[in-house]
Amino acid sequence: MFYAVLKLLHVLAIVFWVGGMAFAHICLRPSVTVLPPPERLRLLHAVMQRFFRGVLVAALLALVTGLWMIGRVAKESVQAGVNFAMPLDWTLMGALGILMIAIFGHIRFALFKRLSRAVAASDWPAAGAAMASIRQWVLVNLVIGVAIIAIALLLT
Repeated sequence: MFYAVLKLLHVLAIVFWVGGMAFAHICLRPSVTVLPPPERLRLLHAVMQRFFRGVLVAALLALVTGLWMIGRVAKESVQAGVNFAMPLDWTLMGALGILMIAIFGHIRFALFKRLSRAVAASDWPAAGAAMASIRQWVLVNLVIGVAIIAIALLLT
């Protein structure tokens, strides 16, 4: 039962993160292009500020639950007298998940800071450039997140 709860929390964290990126990239960003740059960039900044708080929680939750599940299976294997060899799909999901966390760190702690400073200074060209960089890296993370989901569904 505990493993099932860990897996549920893990999947919900991934759904929040990947689903939020898909919504922002596919629905929100194109829809706000009708707004003038100052309004659009202030709105996107406010949305990302909230979303990134949630992603921080989701990323940590996915990491902790993923490691805990791997550790639990490894421990049970050893206790049963069987050598534990982590399956390839788990290795791929873990490595790509850590890559996603690193990319998120860059987005949140470098690019978003740049956007925040530009919005606070009403420097709309700099804010637009920061937003463009954020959008590109979110797309990279979205593709990686979809790949992880495909691995989970097709290889497990």
